[in-house]
Amino acid sequence: MADRVTVIGWDGSPLTEAARGALGAATLVAGAAHHLTLPEIPPAAERVRLGSLALAARRIAAHRGTAAVLADGDPGFFGVVRTLRDPEFGLEVEVVPGVSSVAAAFARAGMPWDDAQVVVAHPRTLRRAVNVCRAHPKVAVLTAPGAGPAELGLLLDGVHRTFVICEELGTDNERVSVVTSDKAADHTWRDPNVVIVIGGHPGAVEGGGWIAGRDPAVGPRGWTQPDAAYGGGLGEGESELLRSAQLARLGPRTGDLVWDIGCGAGAFAVDAARAGAAVIAVDHDPAACARTDAAARAFGVQLQIVQGEAPHVLENLPEPDVVRVGGGGAAVVSAVADRRPQRIVTHAATRDAAELVGRDLTEHGYHVECALLQSVELDTRAWTETERSVAFLLSGELPRRETPR
Repeated sequence: MADRVTVIGWDGSPLTEAARGALGAATLVAGAAHHLTLPEIPPAAERVRLGSLALAARRIAAHRGTAAVLADGDPGFFGVVRTLRDPEFGLEVEVVPGVSSVAAAFARAGMPWDDAQVVVAHPRTLRRAVNVCRAHPKVAVLTAPGAGPAELGLLLDGVHRTFVICEELGTDNERVSVVTSDKAADHTWRDPNVVIVIGGHPGAVEGGGWIAGRDPAVGPRGWTQPDAAYGGGLGEGESELLRSAQLARLGPRTGDLVWDIGCGAGAFAVDAARAGAAVIAVDHDPAACARTDAAARAFGVQLQIVQGEAPHVLENLPEPDVVRVGGGGAAVVSAVADRRPQRIVTHAATRDAAELVGRDLTEHGYHVECALLQSVELDTRAWTETERSVAFLLSGELPRRETPR
């Protein structure tokens, strides 16, 4: 095992005395190609070009001597330190940090970033990173080959965002560009790069000055809000208690994409967006779409609203993680099941209708649950009944082996 491992963050500025000392004593130095040309590296030191971090970590663990690892920015922030400290390799490391590439990118843009979400995009996580960009007005994306600005722009189709693209930060080839998301695919971008994704209506409020990223204290408490918060007059499938049950069954979270089909007044769509998920709200009624947009602005959340008739309008939408079907019946539920979201939730007014939907979900390979929900609202001044509602709540979940995306 290596006698000593020092991880050095490099941000393009001159190396600190501690970093120079660690490099000068190293008998093995690992880093990217541009790191391995630094003059401070001893000529006799073994040089390992970083490709697979796991392979490099094994080589360092097997080395007899002193090792140094060079990495861009802060190696403890989505960097190599996590891999090197993995119990598989048993390495204890010292870290000499540099300025993180995210901090450098926001500095170049002249923007604060305590209210930003930060995500890593590579081909396996690109879709979830895009969903975070849909859901939040300020996101920093640490990209990778095959999951860069062009791919981000293509997957954000229908959602307007502004990209601040920072290429090769800290090098002589550094370049900062500002483009709209729909134009990002028209260019070739150099790696490595960081993309700051900005957009959304001015009603969105993120940073509260006490916690990094999205402030969870923004907005009223509660998974769902009372019907009156959405102006009243909600449809039968939008009652607060039914929405609460649907939200609990779907469990939307950051990185998910939710479809809300038959969004009505937008109550469920807003509830899901407040949970941190990206939401596409669909309705054939222009008035419902306008009302949903007004609700999103009032609660400061980001929604993509699509007017059209389901199931046909669903064909060109990006793949969902979870779906609420608020209208359209069995035909729409069947079309949704064809897209294989992890979970689907809907409601029915009668047992026969519930059975029809449930059988179709079962035929699609979903595990189906159905419950009869009854609620009675009381006027607590006189403790008299004011409203009674009954609905069958149906949910379908794919077996776990089919759920990864």
